[in-house]
Amino acid sequence: MNTTALNPRILQPGDINPNWQWEKPIPSLGHTAVDFEKRVDHDRLRRYRLSRAKDSLKKSQCGALLTFDVNNIRYLTGTKIGEWERDKMCRFALLAGDDEPYVWDFGSAAVHHKLNCDWLDPDHCLPGVVGMRGTIPPSFGLMKYYAEEVASLLKKAGVLDMPVGVDYAETAMFFALQDAGINVVDGQQIMLGAREIKNIDEIQLLNQAASMVDGVYHMIWEELKPGIRENDIVALANKMLYEMGSDDVEAINAIAGERCNPHPHNFTDRYFRPGDQAFFDILQSYQGYRTCYYRTFNIGRATTSQNDAYVKAREWLDAAISLIKPGVTTDKVAEVWPTAESLGFPNELADFGLQFGHGLGLALHERPIISRAVSLENPMEIETGMVFALETYCPATDGVSAARIEEEVVVTANGCEVISLFPAEELPIANRY
Repeated sequence: MNTTALNPRILQPGDINPNWQWEKPIPSLGHTAVDFEKRVDHDRLRRYRLSRAKDSLKKSQCGALLTFDVNNIRYLTGTKIGEWERDKMCRFALLAGDDEPYVWDFGSAAVHHKLNCDWLDPDHCLPGVVGMRGTIPPSFGLMKYYAEEVASLLKKAGVLDMPVGVDYAETAMFFALQDAGINVVDGQQIMLGAREIKNIDEIQLLNQAASMVDGVYHMIWEELKPGIRENDIVALANKMLYEMGSDDVEAINAIAGERCNPHPHNFTDRYFRPGDQAFFDILQSYQGYRTCYYRTFNIGRATTSQNDAYVKAREWLDAAISLIKPGVTTDKVAEVWPTAESLGFPNELADFGLQFGHGLGLALHERPIISRAVSLENPMEIETGMVFALETYCPATDGVSAARIEEEVVVTANGCEVISLFPAEELPIANRY
């Protein structure tokens, strides 16, 4: 029996309820399902995300959203086929008017969704692939075919004469959509607006992801010593995260010694040396929800210059955290960070990302962004249920060392709660001499 078709799912006003209970600690429960306590409610999560997207669409001038961004596809449909597809631009989804979402998927994935994703209308799970970053040439006709199919579904939903928000697509796909009579406009902001406010299930998944990184940093603190290389730490961290249940280790930055200043975003085979300052960023996800979580260590000992840099980075970070609460605008947070010029940069764009805040969710960077380069002239209001990663950087006076610290915070009803818990109030010294 096709229960979805016989009993179409109707979203209720309660589906958009984020179900926060700020008087309780944010849950950090195990990763398996159990019968003796409530953990992540995935059905509630999917209903919430779709309700947020539909609400955001109704508030826009668009009649539909066509998404190629895998994070938006997951948000709308609750489907994922593996991290390998993140940059392939092969899948897409459609949310048209009040209709249920459609998803076109690679190979047999559409059949998998019909069999295993009972929250989707099985008739809306369609096989399809478009350009795969140009490897299927537009001359083959797939883009034309699917653009016309999308247009027919828009007509069926009664929204063909309205703009269609598209997050991003291959250039040839844009042209194909226009040739099919579709008025394409920017839909990325509509989706990012939906994704800004997290419900309790999203926040719990973000907290669980952060708890995994807590453990990795304890391992790093134990392993940092001469004879170990940056890439050794990266390998150990990857192994540990996947064993803990990560579904994507996006990147692990490992930077030490003279490589700390200026700040790069990579790792090498450099050996750690006594007295090195070293910082790391762990970017991974649990059930799609990401971490962005820097920590700085010294190896064996620290100089006054290195410690002073850490103290300043910590002060700047704490000043920002103290301001994070509902009703505050992002420019007020950015103002407490040092200017680019004071750190030796010609302008704020040259300094971009060093004193930085960004939303965190299914993507590493979500709205709002907090930066002197952006926020002073384009402030956004901080709201309950937003989740931020806040990061600061301070070069040391020795010309080579630097401190980098980052905390993940959940905006609660009256302030914020830090969920990145590996201790960073003072400079951690690994394997102190």
